[in-house]
Amino acid sequence: MIGLNEKLKLYGFNNLTKTLSFNIYDICYAKSQREQQDYIKYIDEQYNSERLTKILCDVTEMIGATVLNISKQDYEPQGASATLLISDEHRVSASIDESCNMGAIDKESIAGHLDKSHLTVHTYPEFHPDNAITTFRVDIDVSTCGKITPLKSLNYLIGSFDSDIITIDYKVRGFTRDEQGKKLFIDHNITSIQDYIATETLERYDAVDVNVYQSNIFHTKMMIKEIFLQNYLFNTDTYELAPKRRLEINDALRREMIEIFSGMNIY
Repeated sequence: MIGLNEKLKLYGFNNLTKTLSFNIYDICYAKSQREQQDYIKYIDEQYNSERLTKILCDVTEMIGATVLNISKQDYEPQGASATLLISDEHRVSASIDESCNMGAIDKESIAGHLDKSHLTVHTYPEFHPDNAITTFRVDIDVSTCGKITPLKSLNYLIGSFDSDIITIDYKVRGFTRDEQGKKLFIDHNITSIQDYIATETLERYDAVDVNVYQSNIFHTKMMIKEIFLQNYLFNTDTYELAPKRRLEINDALRREMIEIFSGMNIY
């Protein structure tokens, strides 16, 4: 966590906005349309709006913020979302656990306050009847205003989902000033998003960076290195499959991952 513990002496409020955006993909093999539908149902139950809200509440606590308001929704036929409005300071008396349990803090306890910090998550389970590969996508945005940073939540978010492909964007916008009035366009050291991901996590992935340093824009894509087939089979045991079929499924899974990772179809 380089640079996160260094405190700068600022003049007034830290106006920097730091936004961390995730796309996380989980890939699965389900051989029949019935199994595909069962997989989607399973995913919807595993990652319903209640659990998504819990994950966001954990992130809020991790980055040192306070929950102000919660909105969550499950959808038909599939998918869920949750949104948290947060404060970068403990401006209300309720704790994070209390606010998460209440769903929202009593608005009368917030006097004349508007925050730009928020967390959102949306899920997108999908399958096609002509393709035995199903995909579960999670979109997460963590936007903070002030001295706190969403980078502290990276490892927790990656570990909260079965993350086969991960696309991460981090951008710092605006400026703040030090005590001498000099503009600061970033308040912590960063050369790559990978600097803030645990070594043991990075070892499991192939990772590529595309960074625009002069604009404080950082982009990292990650794809799981090894496929352990049993982890990708839904209601099927590896040993039920002939060796040739195992290779075919393994190739189909890898092709799906490469297409998502590269953003193009492979024929």
